[in-house]
Amino acid sequence: MEIVRRERREPFVTADGSSIRELAGIPSGNASNQSLAEAVVPPGGQTVAHLHRRTEEIYLFTRGSGRMRLGDEERPVRAGDCVVIPPGVAHKLWAGERQPLVLLCCCAPAYSHEDTVLLEGSAA
Repeated sequence: MEIVRRERREPFVTADGSSIRELAGIPSGNASNQSLAEAVVPPGGQTVAHLHRRTEEIYLFTRGSGRMRLGDEERPVRAGDCVVIPPGVAHKLWAGERQPLVLLCCCAPAYSHEDTVLLEGSAA
């Protein structure tokens, strides 16, 4: 049994501009069919609009509040909300001005940069 401590995982920046701390997945070597990561969008920050060709994602917001665009719909999100993102559907996050927007992101199949299609320039 492998137990992963969140604070022992080094964060990295994904193609969409969010800071990710992978807890399970292919790079970690502890899962091959899915991945789980904690993502942080800094206060006032946003991700780059993007989609994943094959990957279905589940976002569980654990701290903060902001907005999310999924396809043509944009709605407020906050801690406790859960959103399922089907493959091929564009999505983007904005954090509120006062605190980071923190979420757990589960991907199946596992997240890969190659499956990510950026739909705009870099995150601001």
